[in-house]
Amino acid sequence: QVQLVESGGGLVQAGGSLRLSCVASGRTFSSSAMGWFRQAPGKEREFVGRISPTRGFTYYADSVKGRFTISRDNDKNTMTLQMNSLIPGDTAVYYCAAEPLGSVMATKTWQYWGQGTQVTVSS
Repeated sequence: QVQLVESGGGLVQAGGSLRLSCVASGRTFSSSAMGWFRQAPGKEREFVGRISPTRGFTYYADSVKGRFTISRDNDKNTMTLQMNSLIPGDTAVYYCAAEPLGSVMATKTWQYWGQGTQVTVSS
């Protein structure tokens, strides 16, 4: 059974940092792109960023560019999201995803999802 499990969420003050992790099990995703999405209350799930399979090329939403960094360790089947300079607008449930079959910015193209981890940024 393929599973993606996120961890590292929590409550942080504005300007602070958090590091989210996503651990995959059941299969390796070393040849697949992986990504992060987030969903705030009352809003649709939105793309945060993605990382390519082997060379680790990254692409971010404009709203997080320069503040968030995605990395991956294919040997450990893990992906991380380092979030710095957090603002209240970053408050959301953060999801990791793997293996897109189309546009990486569209939620419907990603084949595997984690259960999400809550990030709350207080002002």
